[in-house]
Formats: sequence, structure tokens, C-alpha cells
Amino acid sequence: MRLNELRDNDGARKARIRVGRGKGSGKGKTGGRGLNGQKSRSGVSLVGFEGGQMPLYRRLPKRGFTNISKIEFDVVNIGRLQSAIDQNKIDIAKVIDAQAMKDAGLVSGNQNGVRLLGMGKLSTKLNVEVAGASKTAILAVEKVGGKVVLPKPTKVLLGAREQSAKLHAKKASLKGKSADASAITNVENDSKSAND
Repeated sequence: MRLNELRDNDGARKARIRVGRGKGSGKGKTGGRGLNGQKSRSGVSLVGFEGGQMPLYRRLPKRGFTNISKIEFDVVNIGRLQSAIDQNKIDIAKVIDAQAMKDAGLVSGNQNGVRLLGMGKLSTKLNVEVAGASKTAILAVEKVGGKVVLPKPTKVLLGAREQSAKLHAKKASLKGKSADASAITNVENDSKSAND
């Protein structure tokens, strides 16, 4: 076989139907659209229209919202990091940061940075500088003698943590009060039954 003899299998490329090119084709004049009506005109879109009946997308309730403050990280597991080291894509003598991971093809280069997760096994001592890391990932890196460097928390993050701690404390105190109230009612019920 030669290059000039290469061709598709029969039926692999089907020619498109050319409408409005004479009666003999069977798709002439009205081009398969019928005679009159809204659908015979151009620029008509009836997607989602149910003839005046309340359409499905309006019958179903709205739910949830899009968090505009959400921060998404590129995710790298320690197992993938180890395989990149084994293939000599990463130099372990230097600090491994987001740029080094991008150069190795582990991440696409998200502007929010990289989050290190603990799936897989790590056997090489290394220093990693990332935007975030799970507890298991930090333990795995430190177990082989490495180190994980995380950025210092900003004022906004510290404020959010403080507010979260206050909220948890408030919830805990409310639970304690409800437990005390239920204990008091139990004591009252017991005393009533004893009097009866």
C-alpha cells in the first residue's frame, strides 16, 4: 500500500444533504421543513417551550448558590510526587514548589497554588513548599525526614478562624444548656412519679 492509496472505509464519511436544490433531490423547495408555521421560519428556537404550559425548568425549585469566594487548588498526592521523583522529573536537592511541579507536568499552574494530599507512598526525603497540605500528607513527608512549608496565615484567614471558634463555642454552650434543661425535666418527672 502507498500513501496515495490510503482512503476511508466505505460509509465512514457521509455527504451532507444539500437542501433547496430542486425537486429531484426530495429536499428541494421547502427543504424538508414543510409548508408554513413557526418552525418553517429561520431564527426560531423552541427549546424548553412546552406550548404555554409552565416549563420544567420553572416548575423545579432553585437550590444552592455559587460561592464567589471559593478557592480552588491544584491537587497533588504524595504518590504522584514520588513517581515523578522516580522518573527524574523533579530535583530533590531543591525545594519543591508549585513551579517545580508544573515543570514536571503534575499540575496545570493554578494561580491559587497547590494542595498536597496523602494518598500513596513516599520514600524520598524532600522539602515541599505548597499553599496547603492535609495532615496525612504532612505526616508522611515528615516521617521520611522531609519538611512541608505552608504560607503564613493572612489577617482575613485568622479572623475567619477566630469567628469559627466563637461559633463552635456558642453551639457547644447551647448544647450544654439543652442537656441541663433535659436533666432538670427528668428530675421533675422522677419526683412526680415518686409522689404518685
